[in-house]
Amino acid sequence: MDARESFTVDTVLAPVDGSEESATAVEYAVAVADRYDASVHAVFVLGRGVVRGLDAGTVKEDEVADSTQGFLDDVGRIAADADVSLSTSVDHGFSTTRKTRHPGNVVLDTADAVDADFIVLPREPVTGAPAEVLEKAAEYVLSYASQPVLSV
Repeated sequence: MDARESFTVDTVLAPVDGSEESATAVEYAVAVADRYDASVHAVFVLGRGVVRGLDAGTVKEDEVADSTQGFLDDVGRIAADADVSLSTSVDHGFSTTRKTRHPGNVVLDTADAVDADFIVLPREPVTGAPAEVLEKAAEYVLSYASQPVLSV
């Protein structure tokens, strides 16, 4: 980027997994979007256990949909409070048939699909806390993203 060019952001991607850390990342994503008059796209990345349970029929799809939607409703309130436009999607972070399907490439694929200019994602939880879906994606996204990335 030339020093004379101004930094612009139209879409901020906020990958979430329902964790407290991802809720914090959304707050940062909304702040970045507010600063640059941009929108936020939150992608809820389903974890390995949920995906396997859905595939095996041991996890009820409507229960996953309800909990996911509940979290995305909270995300919507954060964006609405800042008067920031929000779009959402849900994706499987893992696949039982594709070894290359993992949360990191889901984040990067979504960034490309929504033409994100900036990514804000949660980093690892405090030591001793249970591992969440996006914990393992942060290093991958930081290494391979073509967009600026803020890990919070």
